[in-house]
Amino acid sequence: MENSKNSSLSKLVPVMLCFFAMGFVDLVGIASNYVKADLGLSDSQANIFPSLVFFWFLIFSVPTGMLMSRIGQKKTVLLSLIVTFASLLLPVFGDSYMLMLISFSLLGIGNALMQTSLNPLLSNIVRGDRLASSLTFGQFVKAIASFLAPYIAMWGATQAIPTFDLGWRVLFPIYMVVAIIAILLLNITQIEEEKEEGEPSTFGQCLALLGKPFILLCFIGIMCHVGIDVGTNTTAPKILMERLGMGLDDAAFATSLYFIFRTAGCFLGSFILRKMSAKSFFGISVVMMLVAMAGLFAFHEKTMIYACIALIGFGNSNVFSVIFSQALLYLPAKKNEVSGLMIMGLFGGTVFPLAMGVASDAMGQSGAVAVMTVGVLYLLFYTFRIRK
Repeated sequence: MENSKNSSLSKLVPVMLCFFAMGFVDLVGIASNYVKADLGLSDSQANIFPSLVFFWFLIFSVPTGMLMSRIGQKKTVLLSLIVTFASLLLPVFGDSYMLMLISFSLLGIGNALMQTSLNPLLSNIVRGDRLASSLTFGQFVKAIASFLAPYIAMWGATQAIPTFDLGWRVLFPIYMVVAIIAILLLNITQIEEEKEEGEPSTFGQCLALLGKPFILLCFIGIMCHVGIDVGTNTTAPKILMERLGMGLDDAAFATSLYFIFRTAGCFLGSFILRKMSAKSFFGISVVMMLVAMAGLFAFHEKTMIYACIALIGFGNSNVFSVIFSQALLYLPAKKNEVSGLMIMGLFGGTVFPLAMGVASDAMGQSGAVAVMTVGVLYLLFYTFRIRK
């Protein structure tokens, strides 16, 4: 029994390191702000970076499921780490517009592969009642990488750590080393994978489910959740810079604050959802975000802006899991197709930043907040469609 536990733990460590690597995708928020400053870009030009990262979920989510059926989950995760490694290597050589476009594209492709394959891989190590808590812990580990990224970039920009003339870009080689360790550890870890029954999903099977009204509602809900997530990640520092005249290095804390409260929300949500219905908790979460959006329109004080960012982080923390589970419960016999489709919904991280960039160029950061508010209002509408 003891040997079995030790064996599971030895397999769990490299997988959790992969969850940490999954969080690298969130560096795009703070990185796009630094690239904007370095290259003198407009908001709409800079917001192409986060949009590009999440565009690849539209293209790669379903093919990744098909690839897993052929080569296995572990090899698919290893492939995702290799692509992520390549994306982190490129910025070491500079931050020209084209170089960063290629880097963020690879980061998005690697993350699309990883998001689709890592959770199923974990289910081979941890089963039954312990799977949900392990997935929650994985999200916590992922969030550590998310909120560390702005700090590392800020320390690099202010020369608080050795940067080897990279400045804020020292973030990339630091995370690249972690990716290398994750590749080496996972490669030597033996994980026995369960064989999947039936044929893998196709694009046609996946997209056909959008003809079902509730599945379409869930898909758009996922798009709004990710749009708000990426939008806040990118826009929070810009609001502080625009309204309070803060420098980017100081304003970068806003991104970390968002991820800290999103992480706290994930943990508390796992306990609250045991006592409260998904519909009630989802409604409270959405109202919190709506209040925060109203606050971002009205407030110009640092403390109040920080409070609004924290509310969005907490409110948005469990939206994905509730919508995802609702979609699976609606069509339990089509779990593979529904899962692939919901992961495709992460494409919302492309749509929202593009719209926010155009809106903020036209009317300042309030325009970006207005675009996110549309997403929150949709989630409020979705609340009334949730089954109790």
